[in-house]
Amino acid sequence: MPRFHCPAPLATSAELDLPPGAARHVQVLRLQPGDSITLFHGGQNAGDPGGEFDATVLKMGRSDVRVLVGAHHAIDREAPRAVHLLAGITANERMDWLVEKATELGVASITPLVAERSVLKLKGERADKKIAHWQAVAVAACEQCGRNRVPLVHPAIDLAGWLRTPGQGQ
Repeated sequence: MPRFHCPAPLATSAELDLPPGAARHVQVLRLQPGDSITLFHGGQNAGDPGGEFDATVLKMGRSDVRVLVGAHHAIDREAPRAVHLLAGITANERMDWLVEKATELGVASITPLVAERSVLKLKGERADKKIAHWQAVAVAACEQCGRNRVPLVHPAIDLAGWLRTPGQGQ
């Protein structure tokens, strides 16, 4: 059954419009009203019920998809111990691959590390776009591998800055 990340609050018996990315994916798969899908919120906050929800496609529009949220399943596929990955930023698509595989392996968060000789230099708006892109890669990996919690991709930082962060490097 196709799985989709839905950052909107999910509740049994609610009707909602899927976010644009998920809606487009449903359309590409040529799903029809009455077809079943699985939704997960993927958040790390206390208000998130975790797990996943059954859902049924109600309406297919040109750019929107409306679904009826069904039963909640409290399925937790997370590792018993949270693993936080600090990884040097790699060039080209290798960082996308690293984020994808780390997500599939079950990391709780990823912190891109800016090294002295890093090819990719991130600052300002470009850095924000890259972090958002890597977060989207993590979401897509969760949709594929069955995880219900999306790891957080932190802003890029150098090692000295990370070591100065409270709770790190101890």
